[in-house]
Amino acid sequence: MGKRVGILGGTFNPPHLGHLIIANEVLFQLGLDEVRFMPAGTPPHKQLKGDTTSEQRKEMVLKAIEGHTGFVLEPIELQKEGPSYTYETVQLLVEREPDEEFHFIIGGDMIEYLPKWHKIEELSQLIQFVGVNRPGYKAESPYKVKMVEIPQIEISSTLIRDRIASGGTVTYLVPERVSDYIREEKLYGKG
Repeated sequence: MGKRVGILGGTFNPPHLGHLIIANEVLFQLGLDEVRFMPAGTPPHKQLKGDTTSEQRKEMVLKAIEGHTGFVLEPIELQKEGPSYTYETVQLLVEREPDEEFHFIIGGDMIEYLPKWHKIEELSQLIQFVGVNRPGYKAESPYKVKMVEIPQIEISSTLIRDRIASGGTVTYLVPERVSDYIREEKLYGKG
């Protein structure tokens, strides 16, 4: 049997402490070997906000997870052209690493949308969904979702981008290395 791997996908625009807390809680509560942070290429349902490139988002993830032995970058979606569907990405991962047991981490807000996901039936056969609680959302789904209770930290990438654009503080919201990188690269409208 291979490793038990968590996959945390997102635009990570920018990555913040909420992402790190989710990954760490799932890693330890489910006894996984690692959690991979998988920055989205071009998500089919979301226009990327801000002026960041895929390369900059990748760099921010690397800076955010630096020093955590259980966290790894998974660049598979950044290497693909065109829109990325989770099913196609997971298929590639399973073909590349057939022995690994993949746990796909989703927020409580996404659980109710699972029936609308592209090729959800096939996808649910390939991976174990892991849901993390979000206030105000029911964790009910016709698909098998393993729930993990996490401390509620209401931080969003939108909040951070808005703070930076208006000259506000993001101290303790993003890792210091990420904050430094945002400043150096003059991202999100303030340098």
